[in-house]
Amino acid sequence: MIKFLKDILKKKIVIIILLILLTLICLFVVFSLVISKTFKLKGDSVVDIEYNTQYVEKGTVNLFDLDVKTESDLDTTKVGKYKIKYVINLLFLKFYKYRMVNVVDKVKPVITLTGDLERTICPSTQYEEEGYSAADDYDGDITENVKIVNSEEGITYEVSDSSGNTQSVFRKITKFDDEAPKLSLKGNSTVYVKVGTKYSDSGYTVSDNCDETVSVESENNVNTSTAGKYTYKYKAVDTNQNISEVVRNVVVYEEGGEGVIYLTFDDGPSGTGSTAKILDVLKEEGVQATFFVTCSGPDSLIKREYEEGHTVALHTNSHNYYVLYKTVDAYFEDLNAVRNRVYNLLGYYSNIIRFPGGSNNTVSISASGYKIMDTLVKEVVNRGYTYFDWNVSSGDAGGCTTSSCVYNNTINGLSKSRNNVVLMHDIKMFTANALQDIIQYAKAHGYTFKVIDETTSPVRFKW
Repeated sequence: MIKFLKDILKKKIVIIILLILLTLICLFVVFSLVISKTFKLKGDSVVDIEYNTQYVEKGTVNLFDLDVKTESDLDTTKVGKYKIKYVINLLFLKFYKYRMVNVVDKVKPVITLTGDLERTICPSTQYEEEGYSAADDYDGDITENVKIVNSEEGITYEVSDSSGNTQSVFRKITKFDDEAPKLSLKGNSTVYVKVGTKYSDSGYTVSDNCDETVSVESENNVNTSTAGKYTYKYKAVDTNQNISEVVRNVVVYEEGGEGVIYLTFDDGPSGTGSTAKILDVLKEEGVQATFFVTCSGPDSLIKREYEEGHTVALHTNSHNYYVLYKTVDAYFEDLNAVRNRVYNLLGYYSNIIRFPGGSNNTVSISASGYKIMDTLVKEVVNRGYTYFDWNVSSGDAGGCTTSSCVYNNTINGLSKSRNNVVLMHDIKMFTANALQDIIQYAKAHGYTFKVIDETTSPVRFKW
């Protein structure tokens, strides 16, 4: 009986042990299932990041806060697909989670064109490629991958990098010509020809941005048998009907004959009485003169000079050598000021000028730092002006302070063998006091008087 009981007890113990083991196994299975179900990634299981950027790990969570190990070959400097493995080791079991990290390049390449994005070319020509380059932040120089697509509107440059990012740039090509031929005169824009001589024009030079040859026509009204101001015109027309024109002024003049005097007065008008007295003397003697005026003095005297038949010409605005001769632009700014004054008073633009100090003055070198007169004497002519110097000086600008001095200098400088351009200044009263005696001397000795106009052959200093 006892043995029987012992056998039963042994069986119960075995059963209990088996039940305990089964319970433990069930608990372990349940625990494993719980771990597996609660073992999760933080964030997305698939992540895209731009190459060369820092990857930020978001980690994992699990119910029992078990230790998680990470395994990965992630390289953010190289485009590609990478796997991050998260592992929980539990006795003989391992639990895994995976995150896919795609290192991508989403930046488009850059195409750089040599030259402008818009080009205008001649209608008869083809565009000559100026150059281009393509670069990618990942692939580097990919210029050789650029594809060019031509169309009527222009050229499209296309390129793709190894990640499939595509870029394109368009260069607009317009076939159009609105540029006139470059037409210029050979020689000066104003020339002087003596009455009765033959005139042969110096011609022109012409070039065009599109045409190798350009049609040029000329017309002129030059009549060398009669003194006057004439024009010689050239007109250039290219194949696209763009037009250029240039005009040369041809001044046909008569020699003054023996003993012609041109009385010229600089620096006025003066409101102190000297200019008015000079005008009174000229009117009384029936003589006309030329006044190279400034921006000083009364407007009424300039109007009187003009109304009484004298020539109103241009001298200066400031008469300050260190201002007007500083640069070429400064000179023309000064000249334009006095030119505009005359226009506003008289209604015409005078083109007859006299340089302060004359065309060969040396003060201008100190003002500009170089021989600016070499440029100015050419530039004023190119701009349509005629400049006059003098060959008889009254001395009233320096040296003379009396009427007798002015008188003697003037009559001693006169010559019957030339045109006499006499330099005086109507701002000096002693000059005004000497004028009538000078005129009466000249008349008594067979001289005649004329005014300077656009047909007068200019007297200029030799260089």
